[in-house]
Amino acid sequence: MSKRSFSRFLYSGMVIVVGVVLAATLGGVRAAQTKGGTLHVGNTDIGGVVTSPKGPEAGVWVIAETTELPTKLVKIVVTDDQGRYLVPDLPKANYDVWVRGYGLVDSPKSKGTPGMTMNLKAVPAPDKKAAIEYYPALYWFSLLQIPPKSDFPGTGPSGNGISSSIKSQGQWIREIVNTDGCTGCHQMGDKATREIPDSIMHHAKDSKTAWVRRIESGQAGPQMASRFNQVGSNRAAAMYADWSDRIAKGELPDAAPSRPQGKERNVVVTMWDWADPKVYLHDDISTDKRNPTVNANGPIYGALEESGDYLTVVDPMHTSTSMIKLKVRDPQTPSSGDMPPMAPSPFWGDETIWNSKTTVHSFAMDKQGRVWAAARVRKPETPAFCQAGSDHPSAKLMPINQGQRGLELYDPKTKELTTIDTCYTWGHVNFDANDVLWSSFGPAGIEGWFDTKIWDKTHDEKKAQGWSAFVLDNNGNGKRDDYTEPGQPADPKKDKRINVTFYGVTPAPDGSVWGTAMGFPGAIVRFVPGSHPPETALSEYYEVPWNNPKASVQGYAPRGLDVDSKGVVWTVLSSGHYASFDRSKCKGPLNGPTATGQHCPEGWTLYTFPGPNYKGAVENGSADSAYYNFVDVFDTLGAGKDTPVATGNLSEGLLVLDNGKFITLRVPYPMGYYAKGLDGRIDNPNGGWKGKGLYTPISTRAPFHMEGGKGATAKLVKFQMRPDPLAN
Repeated sequence: MSKRSFSRFLYSGMVIVVGVVLAATLGGVRAAQTKGGTLHVGNTDIGGVVTSPKGPEAGVWVIAETTELPTKLVKIVVTDDQGRYLVPDLPKANYDVWVRGYGLVDSPKSKGTPGMTMNLKAVPAPDKKAAIEYYPALYWFSLLQIPPKSDFPGTGPSGNGISSSIKSQGQWIREIVNTDGCTGCHQMGDKATREIPDSIMHHAKDSKTAWVRRIESGQAGPQMASRFNQVGSNRAAAMYADWSDRIAKGELPDAAPSRPQGKERNVVVTMWDWADPKVYLHDDISTDKRNPTVNANGPIYGALEESGDYLTVVDPMHTSTSMIKLKVRDPQTPSSGDMPPMAPSPFWGDETIWNSKTTVHSFAMDKQGRVWAAARVRKPETPAFCQAGSDHPSAKLMPINQGQRGLELYDPKTKELTTIDTCYTWGHVNFDANDVLWSSFGPAGIEGWFDTKIWDKTHDEKKAQGWSAFVLDNNGNGKRDDYTEPGQPADPKKDKRINVTFYGVTPAPDGSVWGTAMGFPGAIVRFVPGSHPPETALSEYYEVPWNNPKASVQGYAPRGLDVDSKGVVWTVLSSGHYASFDRSKCKGPLNGPTATGQHCPEGWTLYTFPGPNYKGAVENGSADSAYYNFVDVFDTLGAGKDTPVATGNLSEGLLVLDNGKFITLRVPYPMGYYAKGLDGRIDNPNGGWKGKGLYTPISTRAPFHMEGGKGATAKLVKFQMRPDPLAN
């Protein structure tokens, strides 16, 4: 049967001409799925069947939204192979209900209330251009043309415009494109970024000039401009200008997402608005990651990083929000509000919208339900006990003169906030089995810890904290000895100090602490405290395989990190991969003079993220960008214990590694889902899929880039996997 005849057959006489991409989008929507479950609409559910002129619509989303509760609530489900859907557990309210899906345009919104059966009519897209507007940002950003491999190393501003410090195409992607570049703060490829605002384009002589001006917009302007300058501003601007020019002239993605299949149809997404339109979220916390039943049914807390001095809070039981105002110890603590916009923003003009002193980044929750937040509490200069001349055991070995974030402790029982000063800086915050918090963000060359048991007994922040250098057992004798300093030649009789900084950090079951060392190719580092950590801690250093003939897949630039129950380390890479590292697979010595980083390629396994790659990219796996990851040790999502999950920040969902293959749990509304932190909780251990869930914030620094534009707020998103698409 010809394509024309097949199309006419599907649409029963309707003449609809679509391109190859739209045909690919619709391909497989009737793929076999186990038929199971009966559509039973309970008193708190809305359910029905979605059809279009071609019959039942499988693998499309049904969205129910209400603004009648204390905060806006959205629930999203996927239709089964017969077009049936069931939106479960809706609070009493009036809802707008509609259909969104690939190959469609949004259906008209219908009014519904819990307990109703609502059969919905899907609206086929009239053409490829209309259909493609609903594609995730990934499919637009994959049109980006990467400089060819032959252009590296760069030859500088008088040569090819690429900085001579950029040695490879992979490094270029890491520095200016993927997670350590532009997509590390906001989504690239969404409508707001693939189109240049008129307010900028109108005053620019060409699109290249417009991009240079564009990255100067708002309070993040200095950071964005600096990144362009590091790699070669003119060449970077030309790359992005070429991308947006081609789109403006009508170029459309040549790859297409498939509709949800199989297990992807079992997801239930619940979403709450929180915070205000001028702030953004970084991370969230709902429970103790060592015991996810802590704080069951309790509030979820969100961190605003540079944008505001409060914790935003969602109470999921009452669909309500609140805020907890934060404090600093020193009124002279710097503020992000001290940095005005470098140039006017198309959205906020010259207004300084970020004004945080605390810059809360991430959290940990203890077994009492207390929240430990990485927060700035003073000026950068450290207390005297951190510096040279102090009697502190750690300061005697490694004095620290400046540090940024300390800790802020919130006790929900007393509603009290306590500021805690630490010499080193906190980024991510994670507990080990002994109630010791482990830090990331340095300063360079230092790992810090805070013993909460000592704190609870003494409230002495000096006694409760410690830190150590990263020292490799270079002489291989199994203990820490005198060491050479970074930059000095290695000495076979001595150990070797390295100047790495943890970004992601997670304690492992064996008592070691793992972290990521960002950079190119970057590495993961194992930190073993020993009996007296300031003096006994030793480290192991494992680079991501790069230009390593013994590795079957090459990668680079780790960021997020987590460890599973077996001690296997998982991290996401800017090369478009999810990577695992199993130390038990290493064949050679793990310490000694030959353990220089690329000595255990056999320990690494790299899984390429789904989706298209950038144009011309040969040193990259996928154009998707994963900021952070989470190993679901306790099966809070419902995909199985120890399931690795990553944030698919351009594919607009979670990337779940299910038995070695990815399933994508997309958030289709509002377009622009972009996450950083992940946290799973069990509210009812006997409640099945309803008794648990995985929480993420929408974490883009530019929530006004999302569908809805200026005025849109960040969201808290809960993912649950039920046994079939009709389970209630």
